[in-house]
Amino acid sequence: MKKHIDAQKTFFFSQATKDVSFRINELNRLAKLLKDNEAALSKGILDDFKKSAFENYLTELAVVQQDIKEAKRNIHRWSRRQKVSTNIANFPAKSYIIPEPLGTCLVIGAWNYPYQTSLAPVVAAIAAGNTVILKPSELPSATSSIMAKLINEAFDPRIFKVIEGSVDETTALLNQDFDKIFFTGSTTVGKIVYKAAAEKLIPVTLELGGKSPAIIAEDANLKMTAKRLIWAKFLNSGQTCIAPDYVLIHKSQEQEFLKHAIAEIENAAYAFENDNYVQIINERNFDRLTGMLDASKTHIGGDSNKADRYIAPTMLTNISWDHPSMKEEIFGPILPVLTFSDLDEVITNVRKFPKPLSLYIFTSNSTTKNRMLKELSFGGGAVNEAVMHISNPHLPFGGVGASGIGSYHGKSGFDCFTHYKSIMDKPTWIELPIKFSPYSKTKLTWLRRLFKLQ
Repeated sequence: MKKHIDAQKTFFFSQATKDVSFRINELNRLAKLLKDNEAALSKGILDDFKKSAFENYLTELAVVQQDIKEAKRNIHRWSRRQKVSTNIANFPAKSYIIPEPLGTCLVIGAWNYPYQTSLAPVVAAIAAGNTVILKPSELPSATSSIMAKLINEAFDPRIFKVIEGSVDETTALLNQDFDKIFFTGSTTVGKIVYKAAAEKLIPVTLELGGKSPAIIAEDANLKMTAKRLIWAKFLNSGQTCIAPDYVLIHKSQEQEFLKHAIAEIENAAYAFENDNYVQIINERNFDRLTGMLDASKTHIGGDSNKADRYIAPTMLTNISWDHPSMKEEIFGPILPVLTFSDLDEVITNVRKFPKPLSLYIFTSNSTTKNRMLKELSFGGGAVNEAVMHISNPHLPFGGVGASGIGSYHGKSGFDCFTHYKSIMDKPTWIELPIKFSPYSKTKLTWLRRLFKLQ
């Protein structure tokens, strides 16, 4: 590991990565690799999850390709020196900001969207002019293997290298001297990464999770709400960090919403053979999820098969806040539905949890919408939609508080892997004497006047 990291550091100091055309060439290489090997990448994720080629493209490869296009389209502008104004006290200097890459970066991907969460940060890092070590999640072993094979064959390891492994390898990587660490995964592991980085004062971006609520007001369009919400929840069998984790619905609308939700589930016909459903990642998570199932609370679903790591799309009703499904982020195809009487109740209960990665508001009332957006803190989200905000590269994606630190995608991703170096550039043909000793009351008077003018 140290050999590869040292080689990347040496290459970075050659200044080659600071050439914008170099970065674009590497992004083109990655885009071509993804396009030419889509079949192999789809087979890998099918082996790990039973995820179809359609969903692999929709939720994984298309997102990465979009990030590549966005970076290539804007990289010249993002990398340009930025002129800023100079205050009177520093006359006659020029001031500007130089975007510079951080150096050699470690990206640790997550298992739930193994291509997207691994490669989207890599796109941002390369666009910003860094070298990258990628550690994919070991849980989906086929996708980890195919990424390592394809990338390590196509890229100069001094620029981009995949290192596979489990806890021991990740721990060893965290002990190295990186210039930036980007981690996507659970809050528990995020704390370990953060602590390791703190020992070396390495800047960190953490993309974590949390219990992301969907709030359905009494004036919501229930049919469209159910359509969008059910798709977002059961996409990837609920194994999505920004999936709606639970529903809060006005009690007057619960039965009507449930009717539409059941219709959407039945219409989708979620099944492996229909290419629209995936397996639970492993037996440990299967057991954790089935521990939340409650036959007395099940409104639809509840069936499971451990041999296939299958849990049917499930909705729970008559749920209390102390039900097992409300104790932790679900990260699976189980959707608790709770009711409320007024918005004060919603705000009070949502605030009892750590700040979520996402929040979704379904309402036709601008007052309701604006109150929720103003009074509840969360990473990002949507109004009358769910999950799809991640697909807009112009929206920074990231958490707040326990759901994450920092954001990426588009310009935000470039910023994530960039240091903005501030420069004051002053000529030598003149120097005002006011700041130099000896000091005097006259100089102090002029200082006050100068600062008032700024």
